[in-house]
Amino acid sequence: MSRQLSKKTLDKSFWNWFFWNGCSQQAESMLGLAFGQAMAPVVDELYDSKEEKAEALKRHVTLFNTEAQVGSICNGIVCGMEEANANGQCTPDVINTVKVALIGPTSAIGDSLWVATIIPILLTICMSISQGLDSSRAWVGAAIYLLAYPVLTCILSRKLFYFGYKSGLEGMSGFMATGKMDILTNSMNFMGLLVVGALTASFVSCSIPFQIVKDVFDAATGEVLAGQVIFNADATINNIFPRLVPLGLTLGVYWLYAKKKWSPLKLMGLILFLAAILTGIGYMSGFYA
Repeated sequence: MSRQLSKKTLDKSFWNWFFWNGCSQQAESMLGLAFGQAMAPVVDELYDSKEEKAEALKRHVTLFNTEAQVGSICNGIVCGMEEANANGQCTPDVINTVKVALIGPTSAIGDSLWVATIIPILLTICMSISQGLDSSRAWVGAAIYLLAYPVLTCILSRKLFYFGYKSGLEGMSGFMATGKMDILTNSMNFMGLLVVGALTASFVSCSIPFQIVKDVFDAATGEVLAGQVIFNADATINNIFPRLVPLGLTLGVYWLYAKKKWSPLKLMGLILFLAAILTGIGYMSGFYA
């Protein structure tokens, strides 16, 4: 008699992964214990003897790592393969091989799609909402994020889990082979760059504290106007290219971090040093007077 997983078991497997994927992460098997926990109800339904169940659980608590949201497709695929194994249409070695093979692509896609794109976009929207409200209602943006993040996470993870179960490895391979995954990834990367630019313009504050101040004779009134700003470096640059200085600072920090391999502590020290120097120049030139 053919064995087939019930929807109740699949749901239980998904919720086990969704709620507990990060609770058992450690250096030895990374997310292996969480994966085993997610597969426990599947193994329990598909196999009868204790020996079969023990063997199945052992292969699912080995080293496994991925980005948890997109990585739920791995759980769905493996559920389908365990079902096939219980029906004599697959082998444990194939299941183990597929699990290891899925670590790389799901981690890379998940990090670029979810961690580096969707989360920053959501944060930007929510911070902008809070920034646009008065202080008594600034909590609204945070509340929206606290509600939207788990809902979006659940929708994405659940859809990918069932896509993996129903389509199997062939479905994922076909999706990647058609180039749709590349289009999606490139689109998300482009959107992520737009978000980084918006964050830089909105939240990175940096100015050039240099201006020329002198007394000016007003021919219309015949009076001398004291302390008039005849040149402001920051205003002049912003008139030519708005927010150019914050952009330059951001790109400079990125270059030092990505290309020169500076540590975050070293970068923070440099920023504090530059801030102290520029602030001193600002006070001496009258910029902050």
